[in-house]
Amino acid sequence: MKDTVLIIGGGIAGVQAALDLAESGSKVVLVEKSPTIGGKMAALDKNFPTLDCSI
Repeated sequence: MKDTVLIIGGGIAGVQAALDLAESGSKVVLVEKSPTIGGKMAALDKNFPTLDCSI
């Protein structure tokens, strides 16, 4: 029997946890309040449009 895991939060950590658990054979339910997943990583190109973070 496979475990079912509920992950609350679709930020980068929640998405990675969901991927890891799914690869290990668990059934994963990912819940996010926003219409998109990724959290602050989804807006990284707005903060660093050239992806040059090292100054």
